[in-house]
Amino acid sequence: MLTTHPFDDDKLREECGVFGIWGAETAAAMVALGLHALQHRGQEAAGITSWDGHGFHSHRAMGHVAGNFDKDEVIRSLPGRVAVGHVRYSTTGETALRNVQPLFAELSSGGFAVAHNGNLSNAMKLRRELVRRGSIFQSTSDTETIIHLVATSSYRTLLDKFIDALKQVEGAYSLVCMTPEGMIACRDPLGIRPLVMGRVGDAYIFASETVALDVVGATFIRQVEPGELVIISEQGLRSIRPFAPIRPRPCIFEHVYFSRPDSIVDGSSVYSVRKRIGAQLAIENPVEADLVIPVPDSGTPAAIGYAQQSGIPFELGIIRSHYVGRTFIQPGDQVRHLGVKLKHNANRALISGQRVVLIDDSIVRGTTSLKIVQMLRDAGAREVHFRVASPPTRHSCFYGVDTPERAKLLAAQMTIGQMSDYIKADSLAFLSIDGLYKALGEDMRDDAKPQFCDACFTGDYPTHLTDQEEVAPADQLSLLAERVMV
Repeated sequence: MLTTHPFDDDKLREECGVFGIWGAETAAAMVALGLHALQHRGQEAAGITSWDGHGFHSHRAMGHVAGNFDKDEVIRSLPGRVAVGHVRYSTTGETALRNVQPLFAELSSGGFAVAHNGNLSNAMKLRRELVRRGSIFQSTSDTETIIHLVATSSYRTLLDKFIDALKQVEGAYSLVCMTPEGMIACRDPLGIRPLVMGRVGDAYIFASETVALDVVGATFIRQVEPGELVIISEQGLRSIRPFAPIRPRPCIFEHVYFSRPDSIVDGSSVYSVRKRIGAQLAIENPVEADLVIPVPDSGTPAAIGYAQQSGIPFELGIIRSHYVGRTFIQPGDQVRHLGVKLKHNANRALISGQRVVLIDDSIVRGTTSLKIVQMLRDAGAREVHFRVASPPTRHSCFYGVDTPERAKLLAAQMTIGQMSDYIKADSLAFLSIDGLYKALGEDMRDDAKPQFCDACFTGDYPTHLTDQEEVAPADQLSLLAERVMV
């Protein structure tokens, strides 16, 4: 099998997307619409769990939201005015139906469903302790750890049990939980993963991005603050903050790639930020050229910003087909190579004889970048200058983003000059870390108090990485060496 998203295969994979609603007559249908808008955050599987005042109802499936939740009989099987949904790209746990969220369990207090965006960096350690105490896990997902911590907590009320569980975990989480007592939405104290709150009619909504609110006609209220728990029940809405205040570190890559351009993240338009990123890239890394061309679709806003700042014309030099299925079966290497062009093709009449500035949001392994540069050369480009709208990705993410191990990150193994030779570009340049912060409205990165989680660029991880530090001794020494090199 060859995926027919050849330019997407070498991207950092989005974490997951969550959507929960309280108080809507057609709650499951609203969740399905919201998950459609969040499909880009997880394309392996989707699930919805509803509560009708008497019991919980779930439907989980592998694949996209469309096809799994567009059928009337599926939505009818999910009755109730309360529902929570999830789209998944696995970052921990195998790709299997048992790991598809929302995860559900019957606790002593009643049913408990949870949808999680993020990754717990001490889940393996906690899991070993829980199993030793008698817990029986049904999945390999780190999210199930939270359920067991709630179930085994010695506190009396469900809310106190939940807070007790959260105080034991490390890492990143935005959670939407559903119980017979109400719905709980929360973010980790650093706010690494996003979560917003909206309202449509009398119903409250929680979602990973504001675009999901737009799709269902909801009004954006505000983001759930880092370390905040918002509880909705028949008694109304209330907010509590059980954690000691700490400087937030939201994920900087939400602005670079993960979020949809029509979303608002941390009060800023993602589209506008990406245009400013492109403009800053042009200031830092100018080049004489005839055309600015984006790698579709994620490189487009930055390419527009680069073109406007540099005065070089913006053109769609790579055309993307939106009507190709996800996989294509090939009997041999020749057809495999031709299959790449099913999804993207160079605009030969535009490119031939031109000096091209190619804009992409990132370089991970470099294999895709090599293909793109070669595609433009085959189309007759005289020069190909590669510009990347983010700093070099030199470190793996342990907070819910599926990144290769560090040994497979091109920027961790090569200098920029070596990377340029590898992808066969005439030149290669990246946005600086201070330039990225400037595009986000900050003067520069404060090494003493960084405003974002930028660990994939800098190696500055904002939490303990317990599971990474408790690996085999040889691996541990290697990991520690990496940490020292940063």
